[in-house]
Amino acid sequence: MTSDQQSSASSTSSTTTSATVAAPRDLSEVRFPEGFVWGTATASYQVEGAVAEDGRGPSIWDTFSHTPGKVLGGDTGDVADDHYHRYPEDISLMADLGISHYRFSLAWPRIQPEGRGQLNGAGVDFYSRLVDSLLERGVQPWVTLYHWDLPQALEDAGGWPERDTAERFAEYAAAVQQRLGDRVTNWTTLNEPWCSAFLGYANGVHAPGRTEGPAAVRAAHHLLLGHGLAARALREQGAEEVGITVNLYPVDPATDSAADRDAARRIDGLMNRVFLDPLLRGAYPDDLVKDLSSVVGTDHVHEGDLAVISTPLDFLGVNYYSRHVVRAGTATGAPSTWVGSEDVEFVKRGLPQTAMGWEIDPDGLHETLTRVWREYDAPPLYVTENGAAFDDEVTPDGRVRDEPRRSYLERHFAAAHRALTEGVDLRGYFVWSLLDNFEWALGYSKRFGLVHVDFETQRRILKDSGHWYAEVTRANGL
Repeated sequence: MTSDQQSSASSTSSTTTSATVAAPRDLSEVRFPEGFVWGTATASYQVEGAVAEDGRGPSIWDTFSHTPGKVLGGDTGDVADDHYHRYPEDISLMADLGISHYRFSLAWPRIQPEGRGQLNGAGVDFYSRLVDSLLERGVQPWVTLYHWDLPQALEDAGGWPERDTAERFAEYAAAVQQRLGDRVTNWTTLNEPWCSAFLGYANGVHAPGRTEGPAAVRAAHHLLLGHGLAARALREQGAEEVGITVNLYPVDPATDSAADRDAARRIDGLMNRVFLDPLLRGAYPDDLVKDLSSVVGTDHVHEGDLAVISTPLDFLGVNYYSRHVVRAGTATGAPSTWVGSEDVEFVKRGLPQTAMGWEIDPDGLHETLTRVWREYDAPPLYVTENGAAFDDEVTPDGRVRDEPRRSYLERHFAAAHRALTEGVDLRGYFVWSLLDNFEWALGYSKRFGLVHVDFETQRRILKDSGHWYAEVTRANGL
């Protein structure tokens, strides 16, 4: 895609509709609407490195990763992909991929080391240079304000379970928009608040590593409140497009028994509806509130909160990786992600899996997109993350032949296209991830990138899947 075409894609993405999308007879006929956004995505702590440079403060992931036993192999994000210094090379790779948009997150502690107060000029300047460099290469910046790296100072004050964190987030969002809003059109407030709340505060496998079910439920609410407050602040300052990204899974019962169907209802509530309903309907689901009543009350939900949370969105980002199949079981007593539903068991169906152990289910993406579109008064949708980890290797001739990833993406692109043909207003697709990177508690053991990274030398190699993706972006289809 040329720079002119990319500019056209950016200018038309807000008006793209699925009205003219016809169902293909085979994959070779899969074409997306004019102006469809093709992008890749990263997250600050996973790629930037430079954790102690230019005034950046510590985040909860710095603390967590340096705590023995928390991250596989003792890995940390101290260097990661060194994107902080190597971003010009990475932007050249984006241009090679023909993408129109780059979705990246800002490191809150790089911009506001204590999570409050004056901005760190050097941190803001880094992102300003990044934005300018993207635009020079015809790539539109798609900014995520929060992808899990909370300033440690705010966690020390209680973290997301405390209401004050939501208010600090809104102040941070407004301050950043004042500095970058002249060049950034698309703003995502939060990435996957489910992970921040339940992996961080319920079962503790993510930072900050707490295992407090009631705190996780409060964190989920305050993340949503922070989103709503930030969305209002951004809009008041003239932000053009404001949205949020949630990770969604279809949830099916393992059998048709009443117990398994109830298990599926409960997990769907804790996984999907806990965010979709307040965001798009202005209320928490009654059954979920009842399910959690024995764990936590509702005192943390103040009058007017849900009106703030349901501030209208310009878009909804959907991250999709797999499907949950569940059955009624027995609680083990171990810390669980599933607050109030610790007895539910998750079932494998024997499908092929990625290196993460996630079953490959493209139909689940189609089901997720159509469900959100049909059951909720949803704004335009974007797939803001989808991709797969596989055990990639560099061959002696210097190539990375990752056919499983290419096949995975092709099948998921086709599933997204099927949703388009059925009337879903899907505007774009961001592949996770641009680069192999720090995969949170799994360290550097899992590779999601279209670009292979040698973490010792920082050498980048565009994988075969990346070359194929460049053909997709230029053809606007398969």
